[in-house]
Amino acid sequence: MKGVIILPATGYIQVHAYTSYAQIPLENVSVSITAEDGTAIALRLTDKNGSFAPVPIPVPDRAESLTPDVSEQPFSTVNIIARLRDYEQIFVDNVQIFADVITDQELQMIPLSELPESRNKSEVFNTPRQNL
Repeated sequence: MKGVIILPATGYIQVHAYTSYAQIPLENVSVSITAEDGTAIALRLTDKNGSFAPVPIPVPDRAESLTPDVSEQPFSTVNIIARLRDYEQIFVDNVQIFADVITDQELQMIPLSELPESRNKSEVFNTPRQNL
């Protein structure tokens, strides 16, 4: 297939959705995980612990992240959108996933009742590329 890149390894992404600084887990948070180009990878709901089983993500081989000055990035990136009724929506862009590693993304959900002026806003986080 022309234009299709097959990545040789697998990394994983999971989330921990919670509210307040006490990190109270949130159940039934809708979490969508997409590739850089917007292709859907997974849609999950968090459990009573505010998480779900790690989602496998195709990534470059681990050896590429161990060599300095590589020409291609040694990880894959995904974007995350988290939604729960009566909470501020969260966007996390460019989450980096490495081979044989579980990336745990923390999602602190803020109740809209605490931010009435933010009812139609979303919290956006952009993860800068690592200098490897």
